[in-house]
Amino acid sequence: MIEWMIMPLKRYADFSGRSRRKEYWWFAVLNVLVFAVFGTLRFAGGGFEEMAAAAQGGNPFAVYGVLFSGVGMVLALWWLATLIPNIAVNVRRLHDRDMSGWWYLGFFVASLIPLVNIIVSIGYLVLMFLEGTRGPNRFGPDPKNPDAAADVFV
Repeated sequence: MIEWMIMPLKRYADFSGRSRRKEYWWFAVLNVLVFAVFGTLRFAGGGFEEMAAAAQGGNPFAVYGVLFSGVGMVLALWWLATLIPNIAVNVRRLHDRDMSGWWYLGFFVASLIPLVNIIVSIGYLVLMFLEGTRGPNRFGPDPKNPDAAADVFV
């Protein structure tokens, strides 16, 4: 389980090949766990009170100073460190579905459009749950069974 969580970090900027659902979803679980742990630490240490006091001080940007200090800065660094592996694992997951990685950019841009973003996000989530194409495709061998022959009628 742990090896699936850190595999995208090992394949840091590898945009070629294919990734299984297991690799994609365990990396998503790792990100959720990291944000939950550090977010809990941030707000358990009085983060809500500090943000409320900063917001009532009349400076709306003071809240960002509170968010990006201490544990909040660790969260920002984690997000920055995992940005490229997140994009790479999404592209490889689309490759597993025999789709170009450029679809990820299309989904991202479409998710910026109000109201359309709900439909696009649900569609992308469903796409990530679907099984990859069986056997080799144009992006490489099947990650579940890389030794499978391409020809069925041998």
